[in-house]
Amino acid sequence: MAPPETTGPTAKDIFYNDQLPPPPPAKRRHVLFWAVLSVVLFIVLGLGLGLGLGLGLHKPARGFSSPVTGPDCSCSACPCVVEDPRPNIPTDLPPWRLPDEEYQLSMDWDIYAPPTTRVYNFTVEEIQAAPDGVLRNMITINGKFPGPMIRANKGDRIKVHVTNELSEPTSIHWHGMFQYGSNWMDGTSGISQCPIPPGRSFTYDFLIDGQYGSYWYHSHYSTQYTDGMVGPLIIHAPEEAEVRHLYDHDEVIMLQDWYHDVSKDLLPAYLASGNENKEPTPHNGLIQGTNIFDCSKYDKSSNRTCEGNSTRAVFGVTKGSRYRYRLINVGAFAGFYFSVDNHTITVIEADATLVEPVETHRISINIAQRYSVIVHADQPEANYFIRADMITTCFAQPNPVLDSLVLAVLSYTETTDTPTSVDWDPSEASICQDFNSTLLRPTEVVSAPAADVLYYFRASFQIGAYALDRAFFNDTTWTSANIPTINQAVDGINNASTAHLFSVDGVSSGFSENQLVVSVPKGRVVDFLVQSLDDGAHPFHLHGHEFWVMAQSPVPATTGYFPWETYGSLNTTNPLRRDTLTIGPYGWALLRFEADHQGIWPFHCHIAWHMEAGLLMQFMTGAHELAKIGIPDDVRALCDV
Repeated sequence: MAPPETTGPTAKDIFYNDQLPPPPPAKRRHVLFWAVLSVVLFIVLGLGLGLGLGLGLHKPARGFSSPVTGPDCSCSACPCVVEDPRPNIPTDLPPWRLPDEEYQLSMDWDIYAPPTTRVYNFTVEEIQAAPDGVLRNMITINGKFPGPMIRANKGDRIKVHVTNELSEPTSIHWHGMFQYGSNWMDGTSGISQCPIPPGRSFTYDFLIDGQYGSYWYHSHYSTQYTDGMVGPLIIHAPEEAEVRHLYDHDEVIMLQDWYHDVSKDLLPAYLASGNENKEPTPHNGLIQGTNIFDCSKYDKSSNRTCEGNSTRAVFGVTKGSRYRYRLINVGAFAGFYFSVDNHTITVIEADATLVEPVETHRISINIAQRYSVIVHADQPEANYFIRADMITTCFAQPNPVLDSLVLAVLSYTETTDTPTSVDWDPSEASICQDFNSTLLRPTEVVSAPAADVLYYFRASFQIGAYALDRAFFNDTTWTSANIPTINQAVDGINNASTAHLFSVDGVSSGFSENQLVVSVPKGRVVDFLVQSLDDGAHPFHLHGHEFWVMAQSPVPATTGYFPWETYGSLNTTNPLRRDTLTIGPYGWALLRFEADHQGIWPFHCHIAWHMEAGLLMQFMTGAHELAKIGIPDDVRALCDV
């Protein structure tokens, strides 16, 4: 149960994004006086330091913004700045880009702080921006791309007030959140809610219970997140103490493919009959929302505006320090191989599961996956390339303007000088697969319980009844329902004449033919085998749960089918737990999860084009418990348009 609402900010409410309420009127003169005095002192101090050190004022001091009181802070419900010893990287940011500090995590964050409420205001709006120099329309949060970081502790309550200023509906999915007791806050249009209509507002309000790690958020309305509506979500917990000694700094790095066209303009051609599942190929890639594009690749006939003034992301380091980089692939189609020239990386987290450290030269990261890697700044002081190499072997067609190697800079030198470093092994094959999950052993041992039931799903692409290229789980191709499936289930179960259609144990017949919904009693342990009949790779994501990876096909697949003779001898001792897994071409995966809380939870391919083509099914867990709880009025009201 969520904590009771308060009528105004209290000592335990923490506001973000300039949301602090104004001081009482009687004190405003004092505030103004101190503000002016602070500015004067800052300028005098800055000039003094600049003249004394020869640095001037053109390099603003970098700092960490911490929304809670750390050991060196005296503030309470306000951001406090903790000095960051890392080098300054001078840069003039475009108005749509947040400063680097937004994605740096203060090591002074109190992971033991008592539960609190953390409040954010999001305005979803369309802007024009050029993350790689090519101007296009984008969908952003508060006019910024990528979106602001949400940060909280396990046990906290998160409230995000969302105002939709688009000309189309929207929603936000909190990727990886379990949503115990709050299925309707999962943010999936057509399943857990009606989308937020244009001009309307809605508040996502949920508790963080039983989880911590690296997550993210994104639109879950059609292919909308492809156009920029993404951001990081980081949850801390006391359990983090076991790895904090491994690194000195903590930072999010977002990777993504990038299109120069709005996704809804690309979608019709992709779904057209005869296209044979040829996904739109990206025009570029981004690291931390920025990259360089060669404007000479476009002539006047392209009708594109290429400004040619973009930059690569620069990550400053200090020799001898260790950096935890929380990698998040927030893209729509492409997987990447991530590496840092001359530096090994040590993997310590996969999809919010801490793992025993594994050292490697590079790591593959597919759409929606997260890995934390540690980079030790132990090389000669210079600039080195950070590489995110798109795995183009997964692409169905080329794009002549695409440079698949996306670069950023790891800088010891406080400059943006172009590195001269070289890749570890450019000849190493890039194939469509996850980093070897058998090497990743969770630090918290949670062995897989015995399964109670096994389901089998085939994933395929076919020409559908409407002559469109559609994706299928078994014989069902998903389309977003006008009445969300959670509404249908709750109302159907609470209606004596239809309850039997929704509360069955197995495939439910109470939904339309475009909804494959498998009903599972609460508490049951489910095995499900996913068999891909497609020649591409698919990053599959399960909402509301993490799953144990019990077995998966090799890459390339030596056989298209799971060896059933091994089913009775699966390794159940602490297999990897995660929420997003890649199934390779004609491959398979056997996954296991515990239906420990009620809700309707999608399982879908996270390639934006594939999900919109219908590659989605749903697990309904604890149907009777869900019906008893019901749906809040404000969630139902979203459907009243």
